[in-house]
Amino acid sequence: MWEEGDMEGLEKKIEKALFEARPYVEYYDRLKETVNKLKDKISDEEGFRKLVEKEISKAQEPFKTDLRIFLQKFEIL
Repeated sequence: MWEEGDMEGLEKKIEKALFEARPYVEYYDRLKETVNKLKDKISDEEGFRKLVEKEISKAQEPFKTDLRIFLQKFEIL
């Protein structure tokens, strides 16, 4: 099971990835809303990454590219 600190670390990483992706994405508000909904469904980093990948597979362009940019920034951190 996850610890409270793990969730805080995940939230900080998500916020940093959103901040770093912001200049490159077209629909930032939609991206932030989607990412926060996914974050609420899972509490570990690997599960979150898989949810984002699943969302990418369902999304249409250009939002699909926004999700990819976010995921790239997230994985680098």
